[in-house]
Amino acid sequence: MIRVSADSTCDLSPELIQQFDLAITPLSITVEERVFKDAVDIRPEDIFQYVDAGKTCVTGAVNVYEYQKHFQELTKDGDEVIHICIGSSFSSCYEHALLAARDFSGVEVVDSQNLSTGSGHLVYEAALMARSGASLLEIKSRLDQLRLKVDASFVLDQLDYLAKGGRCSAITAQGARILRLKPSIEVRDGVMIVGRKYRGHFEKALKSYVLDRLQDPSILDPSRVFVTAAGCDPDVVAMVCATLEEKADFAEIIVTQAGCTISSHCGPNTLGVLFRRR
Repeated sequence: MIRVSADSTCDLSPELIQQFDLAITPLSITVEERVFKDAVDIRPEDIFQYVDAGKTCVTGAVNVYEYQKHFQELTKDGDEVIHICIGSSFSSCYEHALLAARDFSGVEVVDSQNLSTGSGHLVYEAALMARSGASLLEIKSRLDQLRLKVDASFVLDQLDYLAKGGRCSAITAQGARILRLKPSIEVRDGVMIVGRKYRGHFEKALKSYVLDRLQDPSILDPSRVFVTAAGCDPDVVAMVCATLEEKADFAEIIVTQAGCTISSHCGPNTLGVLFRRR
């Protein structure tokens, strides 16, 4: 049997994790001197409350020892493991998982070169392949190809959280606030870049953003699309889903909540549409 494993940053829903019996390794979140585990004893709404109270939240990678314990538990009955990590340019998780996997002959580690449900696409595909009877190396080879086709992006309502984390300047955040800019953040070649900057209310910006992402339907893999949000009004998420249904022909539109890593860096009112290219 092949067990599918992933970092908590894959941002798949509890229902999907249960459906596919996924094994999740939680990243750590340090708030002042307290250390929490992502989706275990801290949630995104907790992050927002801490930041509103003036506290600093810092994310931390899964360490080598934690991965060793995780892989040992999964392989104790002879099972093999495919583990999908958050992109190596965003965290040292991949490096740590590789070091841990050296002690286990039946463990393969994949650098998703992505984050959130960008890597969630790979986890979902791995789970389907494992159920269909594919071998460990077949799954690994497929994911190495598929990661190049994932289109991952988010629109942020504010840059304050990025500024607090040192990923943009306070002056840039203030300027965006004054000009009412809503920047899109895209993952390209394994790194984050700033894409188009939208102007106006968040909901209006999202509408334009979704239409931009769907501009060329011929490149869309119709199998599934993730709508992943942090601290968004349900009506806004519903609007995005309705736009996707109207303008595209995805077999599945899967709504998930962004976990603590995206939430701590991007803040509330962050939403992404993440799909695969043909």
